[in-house]
Amino acid sequence: MTNGREFDEPAVYQIRVKGRLDRKWSDWFNGFAIAPQDNDDTLLTGPVADQAALHGLLGKIRDLGLPLLLARRVEGRSEPRV
Repeated sequence: MTNGREFDEPAVYQIRVKGRLDRKWSDWFNGFAIAPQDNDDTLLTGPVADQAALHGLLGKIRDLGLPLLLARRVEGRSEPRV
């Protein structure tokens, strides 16, 4: 079991929402890459400093009324395998 501290490290996240966001929203989402998908979803990908920053991004998605489909950590600090 971990103590959860590894999630307070910088990491890259992918966030998928239902609905189309134009790429011009990138600045509002802290520079995240915004990729509209063919199925009327939008994929946001970018670095997150820590859990507080992730919650801030998720709050912006909530404030826009976009249904959250996925929030996934795709790259982070390497943890030693035991």
